[in-house]
Amino acid sequence: MIHRLNQPDYDRWASQIKRTGGCRQPIHLHGKVEHYDQATGHLLHRYSTTTEPNGVLRVPCKTRRASRCPACAGIYRADTYQLVRAGLIGGKGVPDTVSAHPCLFVTLTAPSFGAVHSRRVKNGTILPCHARRDAQTCPHGQVMSCTDRHSADDPRLGEPLCPDCYDYDGSVLFNALSPELWRRFTLALRRRFARLNGLTVKALREHVSIAFAKVAEYQRRGVVHFHAVIRLDGPDGPSSPPPAWATADALAQAVQHAAAVVTAEVKPLSRAFQWGTQLDVRRITMDGDLTEQAVAAYIAKYATKAAECVGTLDRRIQPLDNLDALPIRDHARRLIAACMRLGSQSGLADLRLAHWAHMLGFRGHFSTKSRRYSTTLGELRAARERFVRTEAVTHGRLPLFDEDTVLVIAHWQYAGQGHSAGDALLAAAITGTTSRGHL
Repeated sequence: MIHRLNQPDYDRWASQIKRTGGCRQPIHLHGKVEHYDQATGHLLHRYSTTTEPNGVLRVPCKTRRASRCPACAGIYRADTYQLVRAGLIGGKGVPDTVSAHPCLFVTLTAPSFGAVHSRRVKNGTILPCHARRDAQTCPHGQVMSCTDRHSADDPRLGEPLCPDCYDYDGSVLFNALSPELWRRFTLALRRRFARLNGLTVKALREHVSIAFAKVAEYQRRGVVHFHAVIRLDGPDGPSSPPPAWATADALAQAVQHAAAVVTAEVKPLSRAFQWGTQLDVRRITMDGDLTEQAVAAYIAKYATKAAECVGTLDRRIQPLDNLDALPIRDHARRLIAACMRLGSQSGLADLRLAHWAHMLGFRGHFSTKSRRYSTTLGELRAARERFVRTEAVTHGRLPLFDEDTVLVIAHWQYAGQGHSAGDALLAAAITGTTSRGHL
């Protein structure tokens, strides 16, 4: 740290750190970019990393995982918030009239794979976990009861009452199949909504389109459930209103039916899975208990999280890793072991369970949306890049070019990632972030 402070290029290094926004694991790049006049071949501007500290340019890692880089995850979370909210009240290219379209907030849960320690609150009172007067004793000698009133940070939350009775195989297989369950749910939803209104699916497209944005959340027991915004539009998307007969009540009926009937099967094991019975369907309003801000914030919060709440790792498990030596909860270790064991079966190769063992079998995208729900993350990032470029031109850091007449030639090479221990401390002081170094 003292060595860095005494370097003559410290100010430039600090400037790079500030421009990464406090990224915990910035990418290091070697290279250059040159701007030429296409008509004359004259070099207009050149940038090279040879004059930068350590000869590299540091850029943000742009990960969505808060466990790896809170700063970059914060930007991803903010973008997701804007994306979801734009689909509820307009903006970012979506007309404001979309706020009048029927819209639901739906939570699809996983089925039970065995009794787990849970925290239940009723009218402000914490209830006993699993109080049973006639509790049965399982084949492994464990009484299936717990009278404790768990605190919110109790490490036992999500742990099975009897690990030997818990269906670990079912848990990871459900996670692996949940993206397919969601796809089938959206298809069944359209079919049911069409039938409720006396139409075929093809005819429905001429009157109504159904848009959605969803996010996956891990429960403490290690299974995912989905939170989704589902909206009714006219045939042209958010710019056209749905017909009067396309109501939120009819959409709710279709959601309840679709969630109850869709299944996904693991044919080699002759096992079928479906959504859990705890289905939550609520209408989104602009001035009620469930506002567009609350929904957007809720979805954005989980867009940057993964399976860390279960006690697993945020990196892939390698085949040669010793599971017993990993610093993880025993429940997570058993789930990972189930992924590795099932992943070795040739009939389940398509599920790639071993590859996604650190995600406890889940291999889908955490945050997805239908094409016409609202803007895209790419468009939001492009707008931010245009703003940064305009600021750089305004303050003289970049020359003003006519982009149609300029040829840009760039060459970049990956040169590393992260901070040394000393740089991590200085970066934290400069940006006001935590000083967890990545060597």
